[in-house]
Amino acid sequence: MVAMYIFLIVGTFLLMEGAAWFTHKYIMHGILWSWHRSHHKHHNHTLERNDLFALVFSIPAIITIVVGFEVPALWFLAPIGFGITAYGIFYFVFHDVIVHRRIKVNFKANNPYLKRIMNAHYVHHKVHTKEGAEAFGFLYAPKKYKKEDLLKKVKS
Repeated sequence: MVAMYIFLIVGTFLLMEGAAWFTHKYIMHGILWSWHRSHHKHHNHTLERNDLFALVFSIPAIITIVVGFEVPALWFLAPIGFGITAYGIFYFVFHDVIVHRRIKVNFKANNPYLKRIMNAHYVHHKVHTKEGAEAFGFLYAPKKYKKEDLLKKVKS
């Protein structure tokens, strides 16, 4: 049973990157651009309308955890909820703390993978409109976003 819990948590965490990519590309840069736009504009506010997504995305995690504990036949929903929650924590630390420095920390990225996903996110933010953006993932970025590869692209 413990192995199944771990499998469901890790599996859900990994699948969340695909769900986040889809949501970011087709919902945030689609029908709910009115919320996400605030994240693509420079401002001095502590909060953004875009932060509402964190509340909305926490709902499935909360529901799956509660139902998983309260309904024995649906036990498997609890670890799924924990996987969603774990992804949300990783997303918050990466996106809001490390990339956008919304919480001031003394951190310098030295890891090549971390640099690559940060570069991909910076490429995404070069576009301030609903259309034309790329790099919609949060915790995964293709190798083309290595800084050296991006510099070669610009020079050619």
